[in-house]
Amino acid sequence: MKDLYIEGDEIRDEKAPAGPVAERWDKRRFSAKLVNPANRRKLSVIIVGTGLAGASAAATLGEAGYNVKSFCYQDSPRRAHSIAAQGGINAAKNYRNDGDSIYRLFYDTVKGGDFRSRESNVYRLSQVSVEIIDQCVAQGVPFAREYGGLLDNRSFGGVQVSRTFYARGQTGQQLLIGAYQALERQVQAGTVEMNTRHEMLELIVVDGRARGIVARDMVTGEIETHFADAVVLSSGGYGNVFYLSTNAMGCNVTATWRAHRKGAHFANPCYTQIHPTCIPVSGDYQSKLTLMSESLRNDGRIWVPKEAGDKRDPREIPEGERDYYLERIYPAFGNLVPRDIASRAAKNVCDEGRGVGPGGLGVYLDFADAIKRMGRPAVEAKYGNLFDMYQRITGENPYEVPMRIYPAVHYTMGGLWVDYDLQSSIPGLFVTGEANFSDHGANRLGASALMQGLADGYFVLPNTINDYLAAGPFEKVDESSPEVEEAAAAVRARIDKLLSINGDRTVDSFHKELGHIMWDYCGMERSEEGLRKAVERIRELREEFWQNVRVLGTNEELNQSLEKAGRVADFFELAELMCIDAMHRRESCGGHFRAESQTEDGEALRHDDEFAYVAAWEFGGTGEPPVLHKEPLEYEYVEMKQRSYK
Repeated sequence: MKDLYIEGDEIRDEKAPAGPVAERWDKRRFSAKLVNPANRRKLSVIIVGTGLAGASAAATLGEAGYNVKSFCYQDSPRRAHSIAAQGGINAAKNYRNDGDSIYRLFYDTVKGGDFRSRESNVYRLSQVSVEIIDQCVAQGVPFAREYGGLLDNRSFGGVQVSRTFYARGQTGQQLLIGAYQALERQVQAGTVEMNTRHEMLELIVVDGRARGIVARDMVTGEIETHFADAVVLSSGGYGNVFYLSTNAMGCNVTATWRAHRKGAHFANPCYTQIHPTCIPVSGDYQSKLTLMSESLRNDGRIWVPKEAGDKRDPREIPEGERDYYLERIYPAFGNLVPRDIASRAAKNVCDEGRGVGPGGLGVYLDFADAIKRMGRPAVEAKYGNLFDMYQRITGENPYEVPMRIYPAVHYTMGGLWVDYDLQSSIPGLFVTGEANFSDHGANRLGASALMQGLADGYFVLPNTINDYLAAGPFEKVDESSPEVEEAAAAVRARIDKLLSINGDRTVDSFHKELGHIMWDYCGMERSEEGLRKAVERIRELREEFWQNVRVLGTNEELNQSLEKAGRVADFFELAELMCIDAMHRRESCGGHFRAESQTEDGEALRHDDEFAYVAAWEFGGTGEPPVLHKEPLEYEYVEMKQRSYK
């Protein structure tokens, strides 16, 4: 296996303060250099992405007085994929008085991530979570409220308290509108320049520092260079490497992958999350999957028939012939076990032949008990828009017939490596939200993505980027700088190459085949043999892509075929690194389940003596093996032990 990568020097996070974990964030904020308000006007920051992390960061830095350039490939910042997050946002407010606290949120998140995240980062996230809710309420986010007017809470997987704030089934949408309002206020004030329909295609690095980006105007095809004193990537995750996922079809890895090729380490790429609550695949014609919010697991009960091959209408199967398998196997958490465990359990019952629906790839999510207990109006009030969405997609009424769900690719815990300040291994390049790796370890608990995105954008980055910018403004960079000319030339050459191949196969056909390889060999279960096969097939397919892809049109126009081709080319390289990372980690943890490493009853088996580290990969060069840098993970406040939700 060592033929696939080279082992390099150990890496450390030098920015995290020592001392009691509860005091580290205050300590770092005080020790970080400040930039006075007059000097902020002389400094510039580029932010790529306008989801929760990017929009909140741009709004906050603009409000602080920095000159911000914001970029997104959508026609409006409001179309960022954060808008699709439905279920809720975590915060340790303890409004329910049910035993929650900052420490418990910290503990649940470290445990939920299967002890593969940093204690310092997770504790900070838990602290900041409390401030996020106040911020969003002040912005007018319409969180659900109880009869007395207090904010309501519900539970999500992996916890035994109610700490998830929600706005019906459209929390991400409402939070994004709040961040968007704050962003547009700064656009109006002139501190933020908004660039829509622009895709970042290269990072500009001058004298070892990130100093700008090369972007393509997606309407005209013009290749533009933009410069700043620092660059922030808030460009989301890479779940679309699997082709079918719950991500919007435009979601891609290009921004972070281009930075990786310029020297930014990519951490834990094999940690991808399979979400248990998606509408099952209905045919080969599909280009994406639809997520049914995890919040449904609060009141819906998950079951399959006890007997394999039972094809009866679910309403005709009596209670005694149903297996509520999550409640049976994990009585302490029941239907609210973490996502990785719920997903594998669904796969197991379907592998036994007890799956339901076409192809036997589905399980029931049943609200009959909830409707009986609460009444249909109460269920409609909490979940109505989700039920409507399910009915529009499937043609089935979930108030009368149980929903069918099956696991699908959703979130990625891996991302660019960052230190405690959210700075990557390239000075001046900061990474926030799902684009970095820092907070979730090997598995993200539900309702923590919105929490991390807003924590990074509103509270963390604005208090750490100043430490770097205090040394600025840096020497002026312009189009004549050799590094800039080289970066722009590389982008043009890549576009010209894609347009000149003129082969026989569509971009989508390559993407779909790559997705099948990744799902089969680097999906819910991985093995040494399968991953080796995947690497071979990915390399063969990538070679064919560069010889036989057909990209229609020209660069000087709106060209979605060209956009997709560039993104899929990056997915090929990422997919290979994901498989190498999954192969080198010979343990099961969180979303990474190695068939060779499981307990007698089929649960994930970690090997803390060998793999208690972050795997930070350095780009080795085109055609060269990547270099592995290990960051040891040390736990002072949470005891590392095999997870149990029973």
